[in-house]
Amino acid sequence: MTPDEVMARLSRLRRAQIGGKRAPHKPLLLLWLFGQFAATGSARATYAEAASPVSQLINDFGPPVRSPALERQRAAMPFVHLERSLWDLRDHHGKEMTPDVPETARWLLDQGAVGQLRPDVTAVLADRATLAAAARLLLDQHFTPVLSEMICAAVGLDLPVLEAAQSGRARLRRPRASGFAEEVIRAYAYQCAMCGFDGRLGRNPVAIEAAHVRWHSQDGPDDLANAVALCSLHHALFDCGVLGLSPDLQITVSPLYVATSQAGRAIDALAGQPLLHVRPGHVYVDFIYVNWHTTQVFKSHGRQAA
Repeated sequence: MTPDEVMARLSRLRRAQIGGKRAPHKPLLLLWLFGQFAATGSARATYAEAASPVSQLINDFGPPVRSPALERQRAAMPFVHLERSLWDLRDHHGKEMTPDVPETARWLLDQGAVGQLRPDVTAVLADRATLAAAARLLLDQHFTPVLSEMICAAVGLDLPVLEAAQSGRARLRRPRASGFAEEVIRAYAYQCAMCGFDGRLGRNPVAIEAAHVRWHSQDGPDDLANAVALCSLHHALFDCGVLGLSPDLQITVSPLYVATSQAGRAIDALAGQPLLHVRPGHVYVDFIYVNWHTTQVFKSHGRQAA
């Protein structure tokens, strides 16, 4: 298998949907395996080894579930259903396990399930720059830049170090519209639409960013109706699902968010506050994108996902 073939197979990874909600289970399992491979040279793991860290990744960076029991076994689905062109899954006797086996933690543990990236895949990923490019592709296609840094830290991937061995391979990603960020920030008068922060260094605004409401990686358009200007902190919290928006564009705060310091509790004070108005002649955030963020990102209670 060539590097281009591996990248093409990763780019075609099926975007699972569970109950109409995004399910980034497979890319998170792969990124965890990439981290293990970078650290140890092995992309092999038993389900017992992968269950806790991969389930935690899905809990942290995917839609939430109410049940603690479900939270502990979310790794089962990608462990069973990851594409077999990339993944080899067997029981403790070495018998191949097909994608139609039960995707339950108990069954996988009882069978002593062990999976590994196929040798022709790991042979390609042994090139550190290719491994970095593969990770970037998954991050670009399934997450946001804010979450990408957090995910890399969680799985132990230091992409700048890996990318030092540049291979010149271009990333497969949808380019962002030229001038999009400036249009969004200008529409909100160079202020954070949640807290009003408007810091400048000389004449230049600092730490004000254009945030997609429906993520760019999830087919969100580079359009003012799908964007809001946020400071770096609130952009990160918005992408993590700590902050959200109601249909009437009031700020919502996740009931799962907890802080004890005065600075941390300042986030709670945003709840119920209206989003800053855009300047005359500019459009507001469209409800269709707010609804996507509410159902796919915001960490609320009362939603079911696997």
